[in-house]
Amino acid sequence: MSTDNKTLNRSRNPMDYTFNDVELLSRFVTETGKILPRKDTGLSAKHQRRITNRIKQARNMLTMQ
Repeated sequence: MSTDNKTLNRSRNPMDYTFNDVELLSRFVTETGKILPRKDTGLSAKHQRRITNRIKQARNMLTMQ
């Protein structure tokens, strides 16, 4: 496992993300638009659920493709 995957959640608390933070949320999505699993992001289950919900909100609000 590379070290850059472990540092994904170090910059800010994922609980503070909103659907408008497209640049931050895009780090948790692949190039094809799939949400990365917990194993790759290194987030806790609670934070992964929050990130998943924020990504889905951003997709619905058309701020994220």
